[in-house]
Amino acid sequence: MKRIGILGGMSYESTIKYYDLLLEKYYGKFNDYNYPEVLIFSLNFQKLIDLELGGNKKEYIEYLMSGIKSLESGGASFIVMAANSPHAVYDDLEYLSEVPILSIVKATAEKANQENMKNLLLLGIKFTMQNTFYQYTCKKLGIEVITPSNLEQDIIDEIIFDELVVGFFKQESKEKLIQIIENYEVNGAILGCTELPLILTQSDTKIKLLDTLKIHVDATFDYYLSLE
Repeated sequence: MKRIGILGGMSYESTIKYYDLLLEKYYGKFNDYNYPEVLIFSLNFQKLIDLELGGNKKEYIEYLMSGIKSLESGGASFIVMAANSPHAVYDDLEYLSEVPILSIVKATAEKANQENMKNLLLLGIKFTMQNTFYQYTCKKLGIEVITPSNLEQDIIDEIIFDELVVGFFKQESKEKLIQIIENYEVNGAILGCTELPLILTQSDTKIKLLDTLKIHVDATFDYYLSLE
């Protein structure tokens, strides 16, 4: 039996959306109730944040792997991490995992490449914006990734952690995010936090938005269908 494993809790708002969109996609395609079997392991969000910001890579990987191992034990055929930031150590996790882990970064870079987008603005939590894993993956496809100013990064980080992860969506915050995006001359903006698509949609701006949550869900569904 094929099973999708979701490593979630980063935050619960986006984890719920992964599950919702996956089953919605299934029903939209097949119009029946033979939904995929889905396992969810929800990590302690505060512990993850503390490990990310504490800079202890070994403990960070070990904690993520504890969730991955739980999903493996439950029979997951493959795993998706329902967040962008853990992909900072994706290569380490992929090496240690016994089942495939589908990368949100790779899926997003491939989507940008398909649409011939060569200059992108990355939004996310500061941990993501101040890392280089998006730049590294996108560069392989000839795509340049830039980040907002330090002040703008503070604004985005605050909106995500104080509002979006607990389901608060303020019009004022949406307008701040749109203004930041439209400050830059780019082909598109990576919504590099899976909470950002909960407040921003393509109708909000003329700048092309790369919804990493939807892109990752699409890749997850396609991979699930490809399994025997």
